[in-house]
Amino acid sequence: MNYEHKSVKTFVSNEELSQVFSEQIATRLRQAIQQRGRAYLVVSGGNTPKPLFEKLSRIDLDWAKVTILLADERWVLPDSSDSNDKLVKTLLLKNNAGKASYISLFTGHEKAANAALVLSSQLNALPTFDVVVLGMGDDGHTASLFPDCAELEQGLQGKEAVIATHPAKAPYARVSLTKSRLLNSRNLYFHFCGENKLKVFKEVESQGETTLPIGAFLQQQCVPTEVYYAA
Repeated sequence: MNYEHKSVKTFVSNEELSQVFSEQIATRLRQAIQQRGRAYLVVSGGNTPKPLFEKLSRIDLDWAKVTILLADERWVLPDSSDSNDKLVKTLLLKNNAGKASYISLFTGHEKAANAALVLSSQLNALPTFDVVVLGMGDDGHTASLFPDCAELEQGLQGKEAVIATHPAKAPYARVSLTKSRLLNSRNLYFHFCGENKLKVFKEVESQGETTLPIGAFLQQQCVPTEVYYAA
């Protein structure tokens, strides 16, 4: 597998990375607004993007023409400390970015599977994303597509926009955008930190073929992909 089309940018800290990365994302969003009148940004939750969200929230651009949504969500109440929805609302949807539109993945359904049906129809109606930012776990998962979940094949091969997943080794049922919906984007970015995740990335890179979910995204040749990594 030829990975020369994948650009890997390395930084000494997540803080430094976030400064550069926020400006890159803003450039892509401005281009989208200029060319199509509106921009669509997909972000991921967890601890890694916290400084990125803070910096991105202060970027000067026409946020009223930007729609933001998450790549996945744990099926918890929105006020839970484990909620990605809460994370985005607290750290990103403020300052200048407070003017952005936001599509929440939390529907209020009791079960993630019921929510996924509604969300899939809603997100299928959206146009091509302009920027998708994905994270990566030590186990090679991305979004909520885990190597040990029974729904992995559906998430990587199915045509639905959103599915429910139930990872065996991670808490909570989840909803996740699928590979097909995430790759319906003009730009794909991976953002991760730490030696363990870098090791997984290098293994996928060297193997070429892998069963890890992250590999399905890194091996694709359709969407321009850049990796932002900090030690």
